[in-house]
Amino acid sequence: MNGTFRDHPRQRWLATIFLLYSATFWGLIWYPLRQLDRAGLDGPWQMLVAYGSAFLVLALTRWPGLAGMRGQWGRLMLMALAAGWTNVGFILAMLDGSVARALILFYLSPVWTVLLGYLLLDEKLHPATLLSLPLGLSGAGLMLWSPDILVTGLSWGDIAALTAGMAFALSNVLTRFLHDLGTRQKTLVSWAGVVFVSLLLMVMQGSAIPSASVVAWAAVMVLGAGGFLLTTLAVVYGVSHMPVQRSSVILLLEILVGALSAWWLAGESLNMREWLGGFLIILAGLAAIFQEEEQ
Repeated sequence: MNGTFRDHPRQRWLATIFLLYSATFWGLIWYPLRQLDRAGLDGPWQMLVAYGSAFLVLALTRWPGLAGMRGQWGRLMLMALAAGWTNVGFILAMLDGSVARALILFYLSPVWTVLLGYLLLDEKLHPATLLSLPLGLSGAGLMLWSPDILVTGLSWGDIAALTAGMAFALSNVLTRFLHDLGTRQKTLVSWAGVVFVSLLLMVMQGSAIPSASVVAWAAVMVLGAGGFLLTTLAVVYGVSHMPVQRSSVILLLEILVGALSAWWLAGESLNMREWLGGFLIILAGLAAIFQEEEQ
């Protein structure tokens, strides 16, 4: 694999640029989403319109067909639900809580991926797991701890970030299992899941159609059909032309971009205990990523 990358230096550089763009996009996306939230479009409505727009653009321009899907409907539905909550939960966590905190808790996902790969796909556990699991859980404990946690429980933003990371791990494992399906098919299934989960939340909340301005509606459609669609394609290209270890490390830039932008634009910051917990989570994620590359 690595030899192939060395034979195509232009592809390697393009892959790096696309991944840097993607990490920056996801590190900054909280800001326009919060502006849209203030304009009257809450998280579920944003996700419904944005990913619905992206789905329509991709489906109408490059419809991949249903080949290979027959007989896989149960797994496809589970992948759609997992991918749906991955995106909706992640966005809700950044809208309702600290951006850096949400990003770091979400990035426990490589640890969950290793465990689910072992439980569902019979993938081998390497010694690195003995390091990544306690590191990740210790980091999460440090970030989530407060003296009155047994009374108040976890905040909604923390729960959304943690469960979105778990859902992301599950969708990754299901994506491996459905290896015969094309990238566009999996992408459309995932985006359909986002639309469904958003609609489900609206029904549960009794949400009415927001009285937002035409500009706000247009902005969220452009964010989906332009931002989310282009960023997804950039990630697909990047991870397809670069070793997993390298691409995963580059994408961790998202945490730095998110933390710095939230500090600069919203005055958010983490205390020393939270930074230490975040550092342990990132170490755990890197250990899990390097383990996956060896398999």
